[in-house]
Amino acid sequence: MFLDYSLNLPLVLASFAVSLMASFTGLALTRGVSSLPETQRKQRIAMASVALGGGIWAMHFVAMLGLRLPILFYYDALTTMISALVAILIMGVALLVMHFRVRTRSSTVIAGTIAGLGISVMHYVGMSGMQLCVAVYTPFGVLLALAASVGLGIISFSIAYSERTRRNIVLGTLTFGIAVCLVHYLSMAGTNFLPAVTTDPLTTVIDNSTLAMIVTLIAFVICGAFLLLGVTFFPAAPRHPEAIDAPFPDIQESPPAPAKPEQSPNRPFSPSVPYQKDGQIQFVRPAEIAALRAEGHYCILYTGTEKLFSPWSISDAETRLELANFIRCHRSYLINPEHVTSFERKKDTGVCLFATSPGLNPVPVSRSRMGEVRAALGLV
Repeated sequence: MFLDYSLNLPLVLASFAVSLMASFTGLALTRGVSSLPETQRKQRIAMASVALGGGIWAMHFVAMLGLRLPILFYYDALTTMISALVAILIMGVALLVMHFRVRTRSSTVIAGTIAGLGISVMHYVGMSGMQLCVAVYTPFGVLLALAASVGLGIISFSIAYSERTRRNIVLGTLTFGIAVCLVHYLSMAGTNFLPAVTTDPLTTVIDNSTLAMIVTLIAFVICGAFLLLGVTFFPAAPRHPEAIDAPFPDIQESPPAPAKPEQSPNRPFSPSVPYQKDGQIQFVRPAEIAALRAEGHYCILYTGTEKLFSPWSISDAETRLELANFIRCHRSYLINPEHVTSFERKKDTGVCLFATSPGLNPVPVSRSRMGEVRAALGLV
């Protein structure tokens, strides 16, 4: 006969809070990552993976601390540790897809699917570690949890990565945080419990008090990361020196900037493109740029093997570089046809390849831009 069980409402709410904080921390850490050098990019992705995977794990066990059964139960230490590592590893794979592949709709769906499956896999691996109690799943409950995790995972990544703006990251946080909690509680709704009949001595186990301390520590770290990122995530309003208690050094006003030469209102053009490196704003000639890729309100410049962060938006770059013969081949890409070394048509779409910038390949060409790109490449 199945055991009766109940849930502790405060811990249910606490699990949702942990899920939201971990989701925000992981997604906010990845903002602007694609513009970083490869080593720094890997480091940030590793931190984001720990935040997302660890957050999924912490949410699950905060919720499990609120599970009330009429019998004592424990958790196998090794299985519990494996469930955390599995969640971190799967989240890492999903983020690698987003930040080391061309960001297309298909790659977003793949990454969202992987992340969603990671939520479900972590849940069921963690549940398998219960000792003195056996979880019995209904097929409908498992299928519902899997469908919810994959569907919401894809939606979360689609929102968070459609535009890397603060608004999208916040919306992606809400969706992913809800996904983590919903998968857990949908699965629990389709789960029953039986007392385990065993005469074998328990292996190394974690009781609820020890688990509570571990989860509290991890949740504290997630909260700290959440607060630190939250402080810098939204731009602070400028403050007048008189409103600050600490003394300020003398501030000298900069001389007014010289008047800029007038440009054609219809076809503005900049002789150089700004980018940020080593804390300085530097410039590169348009002829040296193979392509630009949108990164939220900014864009990434590809010059040979280098990837440079530019304060221009992709729309601003398109307007300014019109006279330099740059063309829009996709909503996220602006290319210099002189750097294109090969073109491949794929039904109604296509891809451009750049021998001088291998890290850029391949650049997608959308169906609506196909005619313009082919004309610029001399194919029509």
